[in-house]
Amino acid sequence: MNDFPGLLTTATILAYWIGVGIMIVRIRRHSRAIPILAPAQPLERAMGLVWVPIVVLWIVLPWLAQTRSGGWLGLPDFTLQSLYVAARWLAAVVAVMCLVATARCWARMGKDWRMAVAVGEKTNLITDGPFRRIRHPIYAFSILLMICTLVVVPTWPMLVVAVAHITLMNVKARNEERHLLATQGDDYAQYVQRTGRFFPRQS
Repeated sequence: MNDFPGLLTTATILAYWIGVGIMIVRIRRHSRAIPILAPAQPLERAMGLVWVPIVVLWIVLPWLAQTRSGGWLGLPDFTLQSLYVAARWLAAVVAVMCLVATARCWARMGKDWRMAVAVGEKTNLITDGPFRRIRHPIYAFSILLMICTLVVVPTWPMLVVAVAHITLMNVKARNEERHLLATQGDDYAQYVQRTGRFFPRQS
């Protein structure tokens, strides 16, 4: 198994979700009442049913692509072309950068990080650091990490997972914005006016 971009990307994805697990444990330690894995909001529960298989496939498919030769799960022949090999290496490096950037976001959020919308709880509004120009930098980096994964593992199953993931991230971001507008009021409305959802707002 000499697919170094594939190995690096697989390790990055695994580290990403281990990081999420660590954040969940840390928050649960602070307050057992916070609905992290069993959200109170029906929409969040419905998204969770889709989210779990996406995460599992996101972890498993890159690994399977390295162990399969051909077929839907194996890497296509065009990935051996020199230009695409370079693209896979670049995507793998960017994936690592996404992990590092996400860890910075986790560190800034600290105890205010949530896996799901916490109904009935008002968290601190964070608008500095990685959140200064983008409202959802964690989701933005997650989307970019998924795109990098698709470049490294350009298979049909991975494409389906990527489309589902990006769609879910958009739904989740909008749902959180509705919740924060209701709980944070004008402060969040003003924050929305000067920031972009996944990209910095153009001046």
